[in-house]
Amino acid sequence: MATNNASPQEGKKLANGNGHASNLDGAALDRDSLRLSLCESSSPKTIHMNGSLDESDHHVSLSGSSSPHHVTPFSPSRTPRFPKHKPSPMDSTYADLAQQVLKESRTDESRSANYEFPEEIPIENIEEKNTRVQKVVSYARSHSKNFEMDDDAEDDISQLKDTISTDELQDSFSHMTSQLSLEYQRVSISGEDMSGVPPEDLHHASLSLVEALLIREKYMDLASQSFPRTTTYFLRQVDRKPLNLDESSSIEDVHNHPINAPSKSDPFEMELPDAISCELKQIEGVMRVFENQEKLDKNEPIELAYPDRSTFLVDSYKMLALIANGPIKSFSYRRLSYLSSKFHLHNLLNEMKELAAQKSVPHRDFYNLRKVDTHVHAASCMNQKHLLRFIKKKMKTEASREVYFDKKLGRVLTLKEVFDSMNLNAYDMNVDMLDVHADRNTFHRFDKFNSKYNPIGESKLREIFIKTDNFIEGEYFAQLIKEVAADLEESKYQNAEYRLSIYGRNRNEWDNLAKWAVKHHVYSDNIRWLIQVPRLYDVYKSNKLVSNFGDLLSNLFGPLFEVTRDPSSHPDLYKFLKYVSGFDSVDDESKPEDLVFSADSPEPENWSGNDNPPYSYYLYYMYSNIVVLNNFRR
Repeated sequence: MATNNASPQEGKKLANGNGHASNLDGAALDRDSLRLSLCESSSPKTIHMNGSLDESDHHVSLSGSSSPHHVTPFSPSRTPRFPKHKPSPMDSTYADLAQQVLKESRTDESRSANYEFPEEIPIENIEEKNTRVQKVVSYARSHSKNFEMDDDAEDDISQLKDTISTDELQDSFSHMTSQLSLEYQRVSISGEDMSGVPPEDLHHASLSLVEALLIREKYMDLASQSFPRTTTYFLRQVDRKPLNLDESSSIEDVHNHPINAPSKSDPFEMELPDAISCELKQIEGVMRVFENQEKLDKNEPIELAYPDRSTFLVDSYKMLALIANGPIKSFSYRRLSYLSSKFHLHNLLNEMKELAAQKSVPHRDFYNLRKVDTHVHAASCMNQKHLLRFIKKKMKTEASREVYFDKKLGRVLTLKEVFDSMNLNAYDMNVDMLDVHADRNTFHRFDKFNSKYNPIGESKLREIFIKTDNFIEGEYFAQLIKEVAADLEESKYQNAEYRLSIYGRNRNEWDNLAKWAVKHHVYSDNIRWLIQVPRLYDVYKSNKLVSNFGDLLSNLFGPLFEVTRDPSSHPDLYKFLKYVSGFDSVDDESKPEDLVFSADSPEPENWSGNDNPPYSYYLYYMYSNIVVLNNFRR
């Protein structure tokens, strides 16, 4: 995933929602990640950006003080409803195109060729060409006229000069001249048609791409994620809606987000807010919040906005239809090729000036720029030499410690006995034998990639050293991560967003993970956590761990809603969520999907077969629950 610009210790959400950029030339939507931000606030009370609570609020102390446990009446703020889709004659066309794209992606690995327009483009109408010429002439005339200033404008400028000091004007002017002094060489391309695509196709492609951007803006806004200001500005010119850059801005108050996070003596030492009075119930796969039991009996949930299923399906069909659209693929390919060539040409003409400008910036180079490593699982955050060194150290210092329960033998084994069962000793081990490096042999081989998480190919060593829930309660894994965190803190400018797995097999997974983090004080100012959810419902169902897909959703999101309602019900989880930035959905992307998410697909409570739901099915229900959760946590 793309590296975030914000440092994780800034105390705000790191999940950008952008994930990977969608590729219009692909045969399926980008399915690598579902990244949605989990709001830091865990109660409806006022929470400052640095995580501190208002002093006027009453709290329940974690240390078991004699203060009574308060239950605050729930007075939620209604969020605007999600704009539902209005049926149109094109819905069936989009659905047919989407089915065709999904069918071709399962049967044919080849990709369709770029759209080819006829060699002889029809001659444009005389009226159309005259109109275009007239536009060019009027544009040239408007820019050639001398600028005349009226009396009102002169008065405004005189007032502006009075309010701005001479020093400020001088500083602003010097800054502008310093920027202009670079005098980069520029290349301009002239002519009537610079796209290389027929006008009708260009118009159609532009409208379709704008519609796709509006869909993206709609879902990012619902997930409380910032949308690019420049894109917002141009979209408002198209849909004529009022422009409000404050809402789309990702620029926050600098004083509330210091570059270096304040050091904490104990990051998990915090007071728990009061519980709030409300009821929770999962309805059609989405957790809903009710003000009281009476509202629950009447089935009148609080209006916390989330996308309805029919609108989501229509929007996904539209995106799939765009993938199969020839003019859009042709325009996108040519546009991206043009921008890439333009950038390389800029480098060719201005390389030395760019280098001089870079050298003129004091105290900044590649090594002291703040960087965030993403898409790294916590189990692979260390390099192979670090892991080997750690294993050898434990073999020498804690060989007699009981670390593993062998189900076949029915007894607990010491670390030395585990290595003896594999005919290994600390002296013989080396990096090549460890075999945890993902090399070229793992490309398109998800099975080999997963096996790389097993040191020396043994699942025993994986469970002992890089698991959070094992016989020693993840102590070795915690020590490994803290050593990696110490290296990050020493380098000062390196940050990371490591992934921890929640599977949804049972409701205790969240509490076990939070207990591991709090007990071993697994924390660093340079690290935040991303929760990774594997799409393995079919495996859990075949092993009778869940009865339907609704159980998996309940296991994933039930504890999060409960701890939001009453932090004292899961105290460790409440503390741990302060340092969680988002979710991700992962699986073997090479596996074909035989099922398609449609209006006929059963609800999660009725999805009780052994087949794994399609990715879009996972996406919708995870997205909807996270959106409701974020609105609830406010």
